[in-house]
Amino acid sequence: MNEIYVAFQGEPGAYSEAAALEFFPNVIGTSPYHSFDDVFIAVETEKCTHGFIPIENSLAGSIHRNYDLMLRHDLHIVGEHHFRVRHCLLALPDVSMEDIRQVHSHPQALAQCEASLKKLGVTQVSEADTAGSARMLSETKDRHAGALASKHAAEVYGLNILTEDLEDNPANYTRFLALAQHPISRDETERDGYKTSIVFSLQNKPGSLFKALSVFSLRDIDLTKIESRPIPGKPWEYLFYIDFIGHISNLICQRAMEHLQEFAPFLRLLGSYPRHQFTFTNDDKSD
Repeated sequence: MNEIYVAFQGEPGAYSEAAALEFFPNVIGTSPYHSFDDVFIAVETEKCTHGFIPIENSLAGSIHRNYDLMLRHDLHIVGEHHFRVRHCLLALPDVSMEDIRQVHSHPQALAQCEASLKKLGVTQVSEADTAGSARMLSETKDRHAGALASKHAAEVYGLNILTEDLEDNPANYTRFLALAQHPISRDETERDGYKTSIVFSLQNKPGSLFKALSVFSLRDIDLTKIESRPIPGKPWEYLFYIDFIGHISNLICQRAMEHLQEFAPFLRLLGSYPRHQFTFTNDDKSD
């Protein structure tokens, strides 16, 4: 097996790193990068074998920046992973809940735990990211501060977990994409466990989007995601990103792509990759 080195955005202990370690059980190492763009470049320049990026959150929605970067860079989606986001309240060792006066974290994490934090009666302080908040706490040694971050961050920075699952809504998942320089080969023994991602443009004419979507509907191809992004330099014209069930090598999928090319001026395959299937229940905290 080839050695796997994974690039992710954020600091050590970030949710992206925790998700990457969960997805790649045999990973040799991970490398943090300041920006999502840096993650793409790290894979393109072979500093890392794979990139691992969030593409959407079940509560906050899509990460539009990464849709744009997938088009800008020549990488392939080779996998997906639905990561359960569990916000933990971290503190210095030997610090109790009664000692905490302030909680630091990324604004989105604070918002997702708003009701729980109000019950604790703490002041919320916004920071650049969750793992950075944990790192800051480990450096400042503030016994009256806590950090909202992952369990992985607690391990990285030697912090104590005061409470887990602090998020107000347990249906908190982030879908991650694994990126690589080359597409993966299809497992011929797996018939229905693949997903395909594409991006295309359309002429600004009445009914053009209906025609595009009909190539899938007519063939009973299941669409799982539709996202539109503006085309730079062309006001009110859009690119359409679509995920659908099936592998591009399937004859029915090939015919759908051929049909779509008849009226799509631009069409690009982003990847055909194993589909991550999971079942969520409100009382299941362990997936």
